[in-house]
Amino acid sequence: MAETIALIDYGAGNLRSVANALRVAGAEHVEITADVNVVRAADRIVLPGVGAFKACAEALNAVPGLVAAMEERVHIGGAPFLGICVGMQLLADQGVEHGITPGLGWIAGEVRAIECTDRAIKIPHMGWNDVSPMPHTDGASLIEPGEAYFLHSYHFVPDHGANIAAMTDHGGGLIAAVARDNLLGVQFHPEKSQGYGLAMLTRFLEWKP
Repeated sequence: MAETIALIDYGAGNLRSVANALRVAGAEHVEITADVNVVRAADRIVLPGVGAFKACAEALNAVPGLVAAMEERVHIGGAPFLGICVGMQLLADQGVEHGITPGLGWIAGEVRAIECTDRAIKIPHMGWNDVSPMPHTDGASLIEPGEAYFLHSYHFVPDHGANIAAMTDHGGGLIAAVARDNLLGVQFHPEKSQGYGLAMLTRFLEWKP
């Protein structure tokens, strides 16, 4: 039986593009959903996100029972989880954009504004950039060296270096991916990263943490 991929719909992600990319990468059954019962039964969970951390966090928490269903399926059920862009940032303890806002708290850290002292470096960090994997015991095997598409003005600062799965450089080092246990988060957009992104999604679909 084909696996069900729950693509979380909380009004804050480019769902159709991500769903199409997952299908091209090999997913047979992608369910765009905010239904807690679908989430609890899903084989894998993908949390997209675009926009401000505060708005995304509030939208996610506004769906009754959705965060609890995700936590049950991921932390107790062990379903592989992928967070994309702000969906990755929401793994943090908190974000400081437009005031301090709690995140999911699944990977210890904070989401802060990108600081750059070089005027030649533009903020937001937008466009293609290198992805450099870091030694890691969990999800870093899903990240290979290459180039991916980024678009963000805030970045994840993990408390523990062991949770850094990949780095990129934009006037200084920025986190490109975080991972722990059955959790993977990527700051870049795999659905906009052509062959590199599709290959990463294929590895996620095959991942058995």
